[in-house]
Amino acid sequence: MENSGGIQASLAGRYAMALFELARDEKQLDAVSASLSTLKQALAESDDLRRLTTSPLVSRDSAAKAIAATAATLKLDSFTAKFLGVLAANGRLGQIAPAIRAYGQLAAQHRGELTAEVTSAHPLNDDQVAQLKTTLKSQLGRDVSVDLTVDPAILGGLIVKVGSRQIDGSIRTKLNTLATAMKG
Repeated sequence: MENSGGIQASLAGRYAMALFELARDEKQLDAVSASLSTLKQALAESDDLRRLTTSPLVSRDSAAKAIAATAATLKLDSFTAKFLGVLAANGRLGQIAPAIRAYGQLAAQHRGELTAEVTSAHPLNDDQVAQLKTTLKSQLGRDVSVDLTVDPAILGGLIVKVGSRQIDGSIRTKLNTLATAMKG
């Protein structure tokens, strides 16, 4: 399933594609993937880092210095650190999250995997993730990497999106469906 054309259509996708191609050519895909995973986790845990990446009040110069210090603190590989520097210099730090997601899709595609975007109400433990991957592999016939997101608003259950297909097993959707049926 070739989706790199769709990825390149977005700004974040073009940045991700450039990083992916550089990392692939330099045989650093795993190092960059690990660094982006660390960065994604840091963004989820740090309000200050999220504000740095999204605030229009932070100058490009200040953002570049702060992001360089953050990259050093998080011990990110040199490609990812330079990538963040380019985003900061271009005033595009707000594109980090979608670029991480796009890079993950490109890396999974390169490994012959599908990427499933999974939203849950609570963080999934390692056993649950492994079971989910096994279930998805049996349904789709291919290895699947998962991009996990936590959204307490879904109340429970999972929303799984693979390509253009989405399976919404969230309690929120079930309650909304029930409410609509009761009105009717």
